[in-house]
Amino acid sequence: MPVGGLAPAKAGGVEFEAKITPIVILSCIMAATGGLMFGYDVGVSGGVTSMPDFLEKFFPDVYGKTQDPNLNSNYCKYDNQNLQMFTSSLYLAGLVATFFASWTTRNLGRKPTMLIAGCFFLVGVVINAAAQDLAMLIIGRVLLGCGVGFANQAVPLFLSEIAPTRIRGGLNILFQLNVTIGILFANLVNYGTAKIKGGWGWRLSLGLAGFPALLLTAGALLVLETPNSLIERGRLDEGKTVLRKIRGTDKIEPEFLELVEASRVAKEVKHPFRNLLKRRNWPQLAITIALQIFQQFTGINAIMFYAPVLFDTVGFGSDASLYSAVIIGAVNVLSTCVSIYSVDKIGRRMLLLEAGVQMFFSQVVIAILLGIKVKDNSNDLHRGFAVLVVLMVCTFVSAFAWSWGPLGWLIPSETFPLETRSAGQSVTVCVNLIFTFVMAQSFLSMLCTLKFGIFLFFSSWVLIMSIFVVFLLPETKNIPIEEMTERVWKKHWFWKRFMDNNEEVAATGTNGDHSPKKGHSNGLDPASQL
Repeated sequence: MPVGGLAPAKAGGVEFEAKITPIVILSCIMAATGGLMFGYDVGVSGGVTSMPDFLEKFFPDVYGKTQDPNLNSNYCKYDNQNLQMFTSSLYLAGLVATFFASWTTRNLGRKPTMLIAGCFFLVGVVINAAAQDLAMLIIGRVLLGCGVGFANQAVPLFLSEIAPTRIRGGLNILFQLNVTIGILFANLVNYGTAKIKGGWGWRLSLGLAGFPALLLTAGALLVLETPNSLIERGRLDEGKTVLRKIRGTDKIEPEFLELVEASRVAKEVKHPFRNLLKRRNWPQLAITIALQIFQQFTGINAIMFYAPVLFDTVGFGSDASLYSAVIIGAVNVLSTCVSIYSVDKIGRRMLLLEAGVQMFFSQVVIAILLGIKVKDNSNDLHRGFAVLVVLMVCTFVSAFAWSWGPLGWLIPSETFPLETRSAGQSVTVCVNLIFTFVMAQSFLSMLCTLKFGIFLFFSSWVLIMSIFVVFLLPETKNIPIEEMTERVWKKHWFWKRFMDNNEEVAATGTNGDHSPKKGHSNGLDPASQL
């Protein structure tokens, strides 16, 4: 990776000089540990819910069905609303927490919001690891969910704001990379703790979430606040100092002036959530909502939540199912690295479209294999077919990991203007958690009802979302976030109709677009600053 250079903002002849400084890299790595915690929470739940000791203590009905040799339904033995609530309660809590996180992100800053997330994570981990009954277990998951809400609100914004334009995509995807590392870490832990005798292995699995929680808390104490946030809160001198540090140059005046002007425009917006509903913000809002819905309806979280349960269902056995989940976790990590390398080179749209083809194919093949070989009363999947199922699941996961996984977070974080950015990120997290909750709460019931057809259900959604990308998703590669309105939305064949200047915009100046009357004498076009 190069250590310096220019990050040109090509519109209007403006260039912002920015070196890739060690402080930026380290800050982004530390901040992205929020993804590590999120990923561990996603991965660990599926593993512990396949452990007999855990099921016997908290979900005796499910345990009885898994031990009943006369149960004539492989697909339905884990179908239990309380078991699904154990997983989904985290996301429901995160949904509520994200509204509070929007306020703290805007008024206190990105750094304090990440610190609050770390504290929620630490308390939730302690309660989960010490749980004595289902209520205590759910309370711990709720606190973890609050941490998810705060971390998912602050971290993507932090990464987008602190990164130089030309590597913004790659650094932002560090969050998603850490999510995949967290899932892999959880799968490895579950594989080891499942073999512990004495019925306490699940406690170790839940307790080791304290490691990423500590990393996030320490990282939140060590990272710098973003210049955007400091300037937005009136701390101009401090913001200028931080901007100079992270850009590695003294030539930061043009970018600083754009941030100051963007902050002025943002402060004129008294109600950012209400402002989101104005016509000029419809494109960003529509893209954000669609991406979060589509991300969940790829079926990825259903697989990640319940991979061990899924493989046990199709006849792998508990050890083999956990081992298969570890393989999937490793594929997830490696494929996310592909996205980090390629997202700023070949672009967002190309990754999403290629992945759509790959995910559609793999899910159709899985549905055919399970439809032919896994019946309600079958006891085992032939070894050759089992390997093919794992291979197709890995094919699906790899495609998701370099496309809809990271880009579902990256694209919304780089498209909203500053005056609605915190509110827009809240909508991003909120919609994501709503549909994550829906998937977590309904997947086992859907598996019982649809059986192998569940993969056909998800593949049909993959087809729909790929069509959406072709016609309605603009490319944002290498476009400075302060110029998205002018260079992306106003030039898109469909979305440009929402970008027309009107009398309200001219009168109030509270939009995220630029009016020539508001330009500086230095020729900058600052009001499009995100």
